[in-house]
Amino acid sequence: MFPSSSSSSPILYSLTLFVSLLLLFLFAPQILPPRNRHHGQPLISAKDELDDLRLFREAISKAKATSRGGSSKVSHLATVNPKPKIAFLFLTNSDLVFAPLWQRFFESAGGDLFNVYVHVDPSTKLSTPEWLIKANFVPAKTTARASPTLISAARRLMANAIIDDPFNLYFALVSQHCIPLHSFKFVYASLFGNPSSATKAFLTQRSHKSYVEILSEAPYLHNRYVARGDGSLLPEIPYDKFRVGSQFFVMAKRHALLVLRERKLWRKFKQPCLDLDSCYPEEHYFPTLLSMEDPKGSSFYTLTRVNWTDSVDGHPHTYLSPEISPELIHTLRKSNSRYSYFFARKFSPDCLKPLMEIANDDVRLENMGEAMVLVLFVLCCTYNGFGGAKSGVSGEKQSIRCKSMLCFLLLDFELGVVWCGVVMLVTCEVLPFAHVMSSPP
Repeated sequence: MFPSSSSSSPILYSLTLFVSLLLLFLFAPQILPPRNRHHGQPLISAKDELDDLRLFREAISKAKATSRGGSSKVSHLATVNPKPKIAFLFLTNSDLVFAPLWQRFFESAGGDLFNVYVHVDPSTKLSTPEWLIKANFVPAKTTARASPTLISAARRLMANAIIDDPFNLYFALVSQHCIPLHSFKFVYASLFGNPSSATKAFLTQRSHKSYVEILSEAPYLHNRYVARGDGSLLPEIPYDKFRVGSQFFVMAKRHALLVLRERKLWRKFKQPCLDLDSCYPEEHYFPTLLSMEDPKGSSFYTLTRVNWTDSVDGHPHTYLSPEISPELIHTLRKSNSRYSYFFARKFSPDCLKPLMEIANDDVRLENMGEAMVLVLFVLCCTYNGFGGAKSGVSGEKQSIRCKSMLCFLLLDFELGVVWCGVVMLVTCEVLPFAHVMSSPP
C-alpha cells in the first residue's frame, strides 16, 4: 500500500529546502557581491577603468616621444647636462603628518633632483601639508585597503609622473606613515651615483634595477593564491609563478612603463576575492608581474623597512613616540641586502617631534662634516703649494694634487683624509726620504 501524497509532502518540502540552502551556500558568493571587511570597500567601475587606460596610453606615448627626441615637454637634447630625478609617490587616505620631516629630507637635495606626487582618496579631507616643496596632487579615485584600487592608485601615480617630467627615472612609492631613514643625498647617490656623473643614468636606463620585494615561499602563499577561488588565476598565473611582497617599492622607469602596458595579469588581480582574510592584491600584482616578465631586473627586496613582529589584522607594528631614538633609526637602516633601507613604516603621528629632533641633529653633523672637508681641503692645498714651490713642482701639478684631494674628500671622507695626509707629507718633505725619492740620480 502506497503512502498518500499528503503524508509525503512535508518530507519533500524539507528535502527541497535543504537542497536549495546547499546550492545557495555554494554559489551565492560567486553571484552576489562579496562581503566586505571594510565598510564601503569600492570596486573599480568601468568608467574609472577607461579613465585609467587613457591616462596610461598618454604616459606611454609621452615616454616614446621623449626616447625618440620628439615633442616632449623637455627634450634631453635641448637641456644642458640634464639630471635624472626620483619621483616620490605618496599614496594616502589621511593627513601627511610627517610632511615637516620630508621637507627636511628634500632640503638636502641641493638641486632639481626630485618631484613629489600625491594621490589622496577623494573622500578624505586632507589638511594642507606642512612643507614648502611643490607637490603635484594627481586626479584620484577611491581607494581601500586590501583591494585592487591600491594597484590602480599606484599605476595612476606613476603615469602622472611620467607625463609630468621625462627626467623621472625612479619611482618611490610611500605612504603617509612612511619616514625617510637617510638624507636625500644618500638615497640619490645609491640609485644614480654622484650627481656630477648621474647624467650617465639616461644611457643606462635599460639596465636599471627595480627594488621590489618578491617572495616565492611564505606560509600564507597558497591561501593568497586561491583567495578568489580555486583556479581563478589560471591559466595566466600558475601557482608556481605566483609571488607576494611589500606594497611599497622603488621602481625603475622601464618597469613602470611595463606596469602601465600590462593588461593580462591585471584582469585576474582585479577580480573580487571570496576569502577577504587572504586578499591583498596590492602585495601580489607587482611582485608576480616583475617575477614573470623580468626576474633579473629586480632586486627581490624592498628598500622600505617594516616590523611584522606584532602585527594586528594585517597591519605591521606601529612605532610610538617613546620608542623613537637615534639607535632605533640606525637599527632600521640595517639590511641584509646590498643597500641600506631608505624608508621605514609604520609610525604614529606623535613620533614627529622626536624624529624632527634627530633630523636636526643629523643636519648639524652633516654641516660640520662639510665644513671639515672645506677646511681640510684649504689646509692641504696650502701645504701642497708651500711644499710644491719648495721642491720645484709646477703649478699645474699642484692643481692636479688639489683636485685629487677634493675628489677623495667628497667621495669618501676617511679615504680623503688619508690621501691628504700622504700629499702633505710628500710635498712638504716631512718624510726624510721624500726628497731623495723624488730627486733624479
